[in-house]
Amino acid sequence: MTVESILVLFVIGFLGSFLSGLVGIGGSIIKYPLLLYVPPLLGMAAFTAHEVSGISAVQVFFATLAGVIALRKDNLVHVRLVLYMGSAVVVGSFLGAYGGRYLSGDVVNLVYGLLATVAAVMMFLPKKGLDDRKLEEVTFNRWLATLSAFLVGIASGIVGAAGAFILVPIMLSVLKVPTRVTIASSLAITFLSSIGSATGKLLAGDVLLWPSIVMVIASVIAAPLGAKLSTRMNTKLLQALLAVLILGTAMKIWLEIL
Repeated sequence: MTVESILVLFVIGFLGSFLSGLVGIGGSIIKYPLLLYVPPLLGMAAFTAHEVSGISAVQVFFATLAGVIALRKDNLVHVRLVLYMGSAVVVGSFLGAYGGRYLSGDVVNLVYGLLATVAAVMMFLPKKGLDDRKLEEVTFNRWLATLSAFLVGIASGIVGAAGAFILVPIMLSVLKVPTRVTIASSLAITFLSSIGSATGKLLAGDVLLWPSIVMVIASVIAAPLGAKLSTRMNTKLLQALLAVLILGTAMKIWLEIL
């Protein structure tokens, strides 16, 4: 790897991981298109869709782990929600990640585009009174939470994304979980999801060693910074930021597919 390629990968990993900690996602909503399109634009060798999904899966594991550690003292993680959704998404993401080896790069991109579109629509649904409840007052439908997490795990495992960018809208719009609890809990859920996703991609042979190492180093630096900043930001601003990120990425992916 050249110095230029290392720097580009580090910047991509840092940006994605900072946003990962900030809004409770794994960061692939940003890193996936950046890894796919930026290197060839700069005259570097292009990664295939499978290689991008493999690098993303490993990087998400470390980014979310760093984010959870940074928020461990803030008492915002809903343990039961994490257990129900986390266990379901681990199984689903492993099946999706390993099964993704039998799909073409175009199909992988199509799945990513569909996920981003659904997530973007859900982020714009009304959420009145959502943040009025404290952690101990939060309740949810455990069957709906488990089923949705399993299905998201399968789809997101295919693209190595860990699924938080669609789990967050589900937790906010469907399960009615407050924003800060959603961000902290989704980081924990995404960490569990990334175990299955990263394992599946490793077994499928989709993980490139040195690009992954560079991205991981960027992750453990940036994710805690974003996580700490999220506890000080207005919740409406956090929701708006996530909505814009998901919508912009969905539009970019669909323009490339079409």
